[in-house]
Amino acid sequence: MNFKTLVLLWSTVSTALISGLFYAYSCSVMPGLARLSDASFLQAMQSINRAILNPLFFISFMGTLLILPISVWFFREQATVFYLLLGASLLYFGGVFLVTLMGNVPLNNLLDGADLDKLDASGLSSLREKFEPGWNAYHRIRTIASFVCMVLVAYAAIVSRKA
Repeated sequence: MNFKTLVLLWSTVSTALISGLFYAYSCSVMPGLARLSDASFLQAMQSINRAILNPLFFISFMGTLLILPISVWFFREQATVFYLLLGASLLYFGGVFLVTLMGNVPLNNLLDGADLDKLDASGLSSLREKFEPGWNAYHRIRTIASFVCMVLVAYAAIVSRKA
């Protein structure tokens, strides 16, 4: 296995990890949290949002942002693979990274700045309403985008072996 193939393998794995993370949130974490009371939901989301800020998450989330364009460069002479990886890179940047940065992160920061113990039932309900619908909408975008990225990269890996 050469370095070029290792880069493509790393791109495939890192894209799959992020896509899997977002998929798991979509089909288990968020539906489960949606059943909680306002106070419990907000506390759980605060805790999750703080816990995810860890080296393993950053390596996979930021690593994918970096390794995909590197893969594009390595496969610049294989047109089909190049365009598949370029599409995945651009989609990841816009549909995953920017959506997270400009959509989910500001909502996470809004929630993180709230002192939930000082809010009454009306305040908790209001905060949840400011947070949950938007966060879920942005999350759906990045889940779909990351899934499409994963398919593009996996297909690029298959096509690269045939060339």
